[in-house]
Amino acid sequence: MSDAAMIVAGAIACLGLAGAGSAFGTGFASAAAVGAWKKCYAANKPAPFLLLSFVGAPITQTLYGMILMFIMLGKINDAGAAAVGAGVPCLVAGIFAGLAIGLSALFQGRAGAAACDAQAETNQGFTNYLAALGIVETVAIFAMVFALIALGYVAEVPVPAPAAV
Repeated sequence: MSDAAMIVAGAIACLGLAGAGSAFGTGFASAAAVGAWKKCYAANKPAPFLLLSFVGAPITQTLYGMILMFIMLGKINDAGAAAVGAGVPCLVAGIFAGLAIGLSALFQGRAGAAACDAQAETNQGFTNYLAALGIVETVAIFAMVFALIALGYVAEVPVPAPAAV
């Protein structure tokens, strides 16, 4: 497999794993929000719109995966070539950074599900619940930033020397 192909594979893996985590996370939180709203309707209580904050929180991890994907794809030049040896580091970074980002989204969704239940039942603690989700989000931000730093050490696409006149 060429270096360019491994870079593309790493970029796709990063976005795919981050997106999968966001899908799981938003799915868990969405199910909890629907259940919490149902309890509110059954008790003739107003259904808190704020629960959508918890539902949407895990979606940002897909953006982090997309940012890393674009940085990795930037290691390929317009002719489809990449610096020799750049493929393996990008593939490894894509897989492991994507996994860390995706898991952050998954567990943020699990925490968001609990926050949905607690907020709907008590109508208190919104800021505390959001802060807890923010801490889980920080894992994804760290993974993205540290992967960006590591990718900075991956060789850039070689620029051909100017032709002799």
